[in-house]
Amino acid sequence: MERTPKTTPSRYANQRMHYSEEVVYPILDEALFCTVSYTINGEPFAIPTAFVREENKLYIHGSVGSHFLRQLMQRTKVCISVMITDDIVVAKSAFNHSINYRSVIIFSESELIDDFEIKKDFFKKLTEKIVPGSWDYLRPMKDSEVAKTMLIKFEINEAGAKVRQGMPIDEDEDNHLPIWSGLIPIPSKRLAPIADELSKDIPLPEHLK
Repeated sequence: MERTPKTTPSRYANQRMHYSEEVVYPILDEALFCTVSYTINGEPFAIPTAFVREENKLYIHGSVGSHFLRQLMQRTKVCISVMITDDIVVAKSAFNHSINYRSVIIFSESELIDDFEIKKDFFKKLTEKIVPGSWDYLRPMKDSEVAKTMLIKFEINEAGAKVRQGMPIDEDEDNHLPIWSGLIPIPSKRLAPIADELSKDIPLPEHLK
């Protein structure tokens, strides 16, 4: 992965930055959503959206009528950000509070994908990422639904991951203070499914248990 001035932070560049696929890709595969940022006529825009990574490419989708995606039909420079939070880091001083996180920043250009089979395959990958095991259980996707959807691809070349893990780092003179310090875990987890009115008498499928 390419390290550039844009992917090199001003702080903790050597301690927390990673540019290998082994670090970047698992973060992208775990995260469900990203934020795509770009400018139009000097005005900033940022849109959160679901995504899928396939090899060194990131894919997003939306309606063919989406103003957001129509701006990305032509090659548009973007910054894509992803962040997973693991813990609130509670130090002995507010100044040293922090967050344990795993994040990725990608600089890329949009590319429209108009191949029907690629779009259909994307839908399967996205569905399996968001609700694993559900693709074959659901009503098959209609060709008209695929046709109504725009697919945008981004190359993952100029990118980097920034990761902070571990306990708080306090000032030496604060270590003796009788103030509690440590971690407050804030995991993202899936809870028990809740049926709507139409499904209250339908047994919960195995892939949702």
